[in-house]
Amino acid sequence: MSENEKNVPKRRFKEFDKNDDWEQSIIGKTGYFYYGKSAPKWSVTKDSKTPCVRYGELYTKHTEKIDRIYSYTNIPRKNLKFSTGKEVLVPRVGEDPLDFANCSWLSISDVAIGEMISVYNTEQNPLFTAYMFNALLKYEFAKRVEGGNVSNLYYVYLEDIPVSFPSIDEQEKITTFLTNISNLITLHQRKLEKMKALKKAYLTEMFPAEGECKPKLRFAGFTDDWEQCKFENAFTHLQNNSFSRAQLSYEKGEVLNVHYGDILVEYGECLDVNDDVIPLIENKDLSDKYLNSFIENGDIIIADAAEDEIVGKCCEIKGLQGEKMISGLHTIPCRPSMKFATGYLGYYMNSYAYHDQLLPLMQGTKVSSISKSALTNTFICYPRSIEEQEKIGAYFIELDNLITLHQRKLDKLQNIKKAYLNEMFI
Repeated sequence: MSENEKNVPKRRFKEFDKNDDWEQSIIGKTGYFYYGKSAPKWSVTKDSKTPCVRYGELYTKHTEKIDRIYSYTNIPRKNLKFSTGKEVLVPRVGEDPLDFANCSWLSISDVAIGEMISVYNTEQNPLFTAYMFNALLKYEFAKRVEGGNVSNLYYVYLEDIPVSFPSIDEQEKITTFLTNISNLITLHQRKLEKMKALKKAYLTEMFPAEGECKPKLRFAGFTDDWEQCKFENAFTHLQNNSFSRAQLSYEKGEVLNVHYGDILVEYGECLDVNDDVIPLIENKDLSDKYLNSFIENGDIIIADAAEDEIVGKCCEIKGLQGEKMISGLHTIPCRPSMKFATGYLGYYMNSYAYHDQLLPLMQGTKVSSISKSALTNTFICYPRSIEEQEKIGAYFIELDNLITLHQRKLDKLQNIKKAYLNEMFI
């Protein structure tokens, strides 16, 4: 650092003097480390009494602040190490070297700290320290990781990492600000989870269960039994292709190509050409071979392979306005032989009412698959009234729009937090 260069962050609260340097040090001088004691999985039982934090929870359950306990152990207290409410927990074991910056302040005292956790006790603000570790030291931690498939990060290699701390007052101001953002993120995560749970429940209740002719939950004014027909009478098959990802482009091409991997991961029950990102086929000669199998609005594209029981997930196509689209690798494209309201088939065929029919028909071990011939043994259930179909499709489309809105708000808040973390620390 040059003589005129100040040791201050890019972004700072006005009440703190911008010329007031943060104090430079190393991790080993601003606190001390020790390891947690054994609290293995077998010791965590329903009747256990002693609260504990296990290392895997630093990845799956906790953010920068631990204020809720999920596990209890029956290991004798004399064999455990307990928190005082000041400790910052650093995972000692992981799979990806870049994942070790999942540090948390254990804000609750008298909690047992499990094995495979490095415990950092500091007189600095522990929440500020956890934020700083996660914001700045991901790559510093990664450089010190040892091991192969399972990586280890020993605290002795962390003690020489340079760090900078402002005054305690400024640390508290920063942590309060970031905690408010974190709380907003948590709030939106809960709203999003609630909306997804609501959709899951309605996908169960708004379509008839096996052996039944009416759904449990129904729009007012509709009472008739639903119709049922065999898959082969409801659809005709179209041709798909086997183009690999290498033959597709997101930048140029004339024909859209729906790849099975995108159905499984990226797309919802309705694939809207106006909203979803769909790859293109670069080679016009290849796409011209499928002139008679271009996809139309209302067609269904089924993913016929997956690594688990999600095989059979499908998309109903909507929003095409002259664009050319074909169905890609490991897909079964189908065209309805009768009229269905927009959205109905997409949501019905992804509901438990239909997808459960596929489970006994799946083949394979590591990779599951479903065949065209197997689909002929399934049944399509639907209300005779197009108006009822329209209401069902419109309801789920609106519910998905709300889920997307909450997801965008959540993503925006997470990006804001990430930006502040990059600018409020040195």
